[in-house]
Amino acid sequence: MSGPKLREVSVKLPQKRERPDEPWHHYLTVDLIWYVLGYTLFHPFVSCVLVLCLRAQYTPWHAPEMRVAIAWAMLMTAVGIFGVFSDRVAYGRPREVDLSEEVIVITGGVEGLGGLLAETYGMRNANVAVLDTKKVDYDEAEEKGVLYYECDVSNAKQVEAVAAEIVEDLGPPTILINNAGIVHTKSILDSTAEEVELTFRTNTLSHFTTLRTFLPYMLRERRGTIVTVSSVLGHLGAANLSSYAASKAALLALHHSLRAELAQIPDADEIKTILVTPGQMSTKMFGNVKTPSNFLAPVISPAEVAKDILKLIEKGESGEVAVPLYARYAQVLGVLPVGVQKIVRSLSGVDTAIAKAGLAKKEASEKQ
Repeated sequence: MSGPKLREVSVKLPQKRERPDEPWHHYLTVDLIWYVLGYTLFHPFVSCVLVLCLRAQYTPWHAPEMRVAIAWAMLMTAVGIFGVFSDRVAYGRPREVDLSEEVIVITGGVEGLGGLLAETYGMRNANVAVLDTKKVDYDEAEEKGVLYYECDVSNAKQVEAVAAEIVEDLGPPTILINNAGIVHTKSILDSTAEEVELTFRTNTLSHFTTLRTFLPYMLRERRGTIVTVSSVLGHLGAANLSSYAASKAALLALHHSLRAELAQIPDADEIKTILVTPGQMSTKMFGNVKTPSNFLAPVISPAEVAKDILKLIEKGESGEVAVPLYARYAQVLGVLPVGVQKIVRSLSGVDTAIAKAGLAKKEASEKQ
């Protein structure tokens, strides 16, 4: 069966002057090295090919290099097989996904990561509904192939009203991407009660609202995918980002609770869940924040995160998206000795980044 027909859109390519000139080593990161190793030395197929290459050179089976190559190939194969079985045990069988039969709801989908996801699906003629407080004119929405609904996701009544419109316009939602978020770059003492409440209403409580609103449709359809966009700061916390980090940390518990509840519902076997915990992205939210090490903690583009999200959604799988590499292992920091934790935090600059960027006492909030 052929996939959905691609929508033709006009694209303005960036001019050379719009892209900063960076030295070659700027693009050399631990993530790139890990990616290359994953498709070479650490890949089961490549490891087995190495054994065949040695044998083609008439290397004796008892030779040390042959024994090492065979042992390495067996180890990599075992690790690969274990990973497949581990994912199957944790997430079950993937569901079939046909974009022409899916209705995709994206919160905070006008700009940033959500905007990129919405436009990508719009170009592929998928049924996309975006919930955002920002307005998009009709011509722009028509060009992108996306339906935009002006909605404050922190307001339960607005979400419920928009949900009825989406069902009438597109059909019952089957893919929910909870992406909306705001940040107040203030210390705990400088934060007002209203700012903290708004952060939690938008970043956390909105997820409860959208789940209560859209999950029943997925249960009736007996299929669906729910994407929870959290942050690596949910594992770490950070100075001058207390309300943001706390609201994102709550999403980690919400995701695991959601998975536990879905496992107890017979009709939820085909409802998949995806947890997204990215590091710093090159969006407006943290645009002026500098990474302490571009090699170990590179700033990633929304496209890198969106690529992994799209892959899991369209393969019909549950899973986790954590990029760059350090985001996968950030939670390990909590099991290290407290002295080591302090040293790592100091070297990472996580607690001084906002102050150094001059954002610590910024009054206005910026939306994703």
